[in-house]
Amino acid sequence: MPCTDTMPCELLVVDDSTDARSLLTEELGALGYRVHGVSSGREALEHLSIHLPEAILLDILMPGLDGFETCTRIREQSEETPVIFMTGLGETEHIVKGFASGGNDYVTKPIVLAEVVARIQAHTRTASLVRTTRDAINASSAAMLAFDADGALLWINDAAAQLLPTSEGNALPFHRAPSSLLALHTSEDRSAHFEHAGHLFEAQRISDVQDSVVVVSLQAQARRPADWRPPQLTAREGEVLMWVARGKTNRDIADILGMSPRTVNKHLEHIFEKMGVETRTAAADAARKMNLA
Repeated sequence: MPCTDTMPCELLVVDDSTDARSLLTEELGALGYRVHGVSSGREALEHLSIHLPEAILLDILMPGLDGFETCTRIREQSEETPVIFMTGLGETEHIVKGFASGGNDYVTKPIVLAEVVARIQAHTRTASLVRTTRDAINASSAAMLAFDADGALLWINDAAAQLLPTSEGNALPFHRAPSSLLALHTSEDRSAHFEHAGHLFEAQRISDVQDSVVVVSLQAQARRPADWRPPQLTAREGEVLMWVARGKTNRDIADILGMSPRTVNKHLEHIFEKMGVETRTAAADAARKMNLA
């Protein structure tokens, strides 16, 4: 839950200074927060292995594991728990290093209590929203996944993980999005088709095309045996007709079957002639009546 004035949460304070740690623990405790204090990065990691607080206040300069290394280790246990650095260092390189190690924010010493509380509330509210969104996506029956501009798979919900086959020994179906999926990052088209492990899938982009992260929903597509075709059509013409009957455009069919839209159009000309029709609508209607869709 986010930390609020009416619903304080549990905090972990990590500072090797007994006086600073005790003062902050006492002041936050007086506001109703449940505060646990530790004196080193190693103690912090031991505490986190047993219990995860809503937010962590972390000193930078400590003997042994400093704040940067401690934060890096924290991120191995939790990606979402807000980490707010406490530092007397105002140099840009320390601030940049803090964010690079996984920190969410920083406050400078001497600590101003009101500022600390405001930052705790802001970051725990965001973390709570992230958790709620993630849980909702994971619980959804709709298969969804997300990848970045480089095609790296960022997350995949349970429904998508069950839908997409994985090779032996791999937890994920793929680590990099197939090229047809990656094209959704810049294309105005909201759908794409791709093959994976011998299966055909359709992806619908549900994020904005300008976003650096692309979120898509997935649906498995039925595929006829390779030798399927209406009696008078070639195997390729039969595949083209099947997708026409499913409402796909020439460009969609070209992407699915790995050919140019011009080649699709030539196949359609042959299909029209063999089936005695003049339009793709008539061909699609005939295919559906023949139960070919």
